[in-house]
Amino acid sequence: MRRRTVGAAALAAALALTIAAPAPAAPASGKPTRAAEPIGRQEPAAEPIGRQPLAANDGWAAEGTGTTGGAAATADRVRVVRTRAELVAALGGDNATNATDATPKIVYVAGTIDGFEGPDGALLDCADLADPEYSLAAYLAAYDPAVWGRVNPSGPLEAARVRSVAAQTAQTQINVGSNTTIVGLRGARLTGLTLMIDRVTNVIVRNLEFVDARDCFPAWSPTDGDTGNWNSQYDQISVRRSEHVWVDHNTFTDGDNPDRAQPVHFGRPWQVHDGSLDVTHTASLVTASWNRFVGRDKLMLIGSSNTVGPDVGRLKVTVHHNLFDGDLQRLPRVRFGQVDVHENHYRLGGAGFEYALGVGVQSAIYAENNFFTLTDDVDPADLIHDWGGTALTERGSWVRRGGRLPRPVDLRAAYNAVHDPDLDGDAGWTPTLRAAAPLPAPLVPLVVGFGAGAGRLPI
Repeated sequence: MRRRTVGAAALAAALALTIAAPAPAAPASGKPTRAAEPIGRQEPAAEPIGRQPLAANDGWAAEGTGTTGGAAATADRVRVVRTRAELVAALGGDNATNATDATPKIVYVAGTIDGFEGPDGALLDCADLADPEYSLAAYLAAYDPAVWGRVNPSGPLEAARVRSVAAQTAQTQINVGSNTTIVGLRGARLTGLTLMIDRVTNVIVRNLEFVDARDCFPAWSPTDGDTGNWNSQYDQISVRRSEHVWVDHNTFTDGDNPDRAQPVHFGRPWQVHDGSLDVTHTASLVTASWNRFVGRDKLMLIGSSNTVGPDVGRLKVTVHHNLFDGDLQRLPRVRFGQVDVHENHYRLGGAGFEYALGVGVQSAIYAENNFFTLTDDVDPADLIHDWGGTALTERGSWVRRGGRLPRPVDLRAAYNAVHDPDLDGDAGWTPTLRAAAPLPAPLVPLVVGFGAGAGRLPI
């Protein structure tokens, strides 16, 4: 009886941390005919969430000075936005220079903002962004491996593709400056765009649905793997060379443009999507909490290269209370960083599934009290993939496979039993930045299912 009482109390406490108050009614939809105004009486419940900092000890982003985002924003830098143009204006006014705008700011997103929205409000398509000298048909004819061989594309057509990429980047990559909070109002969506957090500090992104950050002009890489691969450039959120970033209560999907619907070129899937939340290029002190990642392929890459250099000692990331639902790989894949992965729920399996935890070069993953709901075709031994790492601290994992009852499983031992070389069980560090003691893993699916994703915050 005592165990049941303690478990119930832990569950109640966890839910209290997740849902603080009933959500207000959704704001009216539709695009305004005038510029977005500073927040006022029209959104009375939003401002407290916009000024909320990351809690003390809540993961690596709480280290040192913590993460406050735009909490210090003055009234003139608090905006509600409904269009791409308004979003750019609220972030500083010029997308080319907004990354340098460190003035505290709070941006509330209402409705759907599409990265392909042109200056006149009409939606652009890939043809609108393509260089005049580029066409996919010509590209496929020129660089077919049967004609071109297994060497990287070069020449006028590849140069035209690169110019096309530059045009898309200017359109769909939205640059975010330091001391910024971006919060979605109820039902807010960012589609067809990347939030680029590069060379900045102190950024918060919460309560948004990210949909289909598609690449119009994927690159053909003939030496990527045994048969080559198409590679996309655009993540949904990209954190590079930045610190103190909190990504919380968001949902990430490919919407109605899933990878399975893409064509095949050169015998390989046409890959128009990259990561959901990548942390690369020496970025560090990031907390990803209470997010929902649904049906995506390449999800969370931490560290972009195996080259030993400036990433050493960086890439410190906490990943907690997230739902990974039908995703295929990189949950996360880690190089170099000390990465704390705790109390996440993984629902995995089916066609295309590859692995959950990627143990890369000099990585130090500490995985604790995660719960894995697997289809019958996924063996617990295959939840880990060795990308050149040597160690993984893993404890408290539970697995429910098919229709079987859930049970505790030592994932590292299961991996070592069927793979060589073995992974050592000590990643060399113990997390100290946690807001609360970990919940027992059997409670994780209920708590995460109730609390993770956009639309769960009291806003």
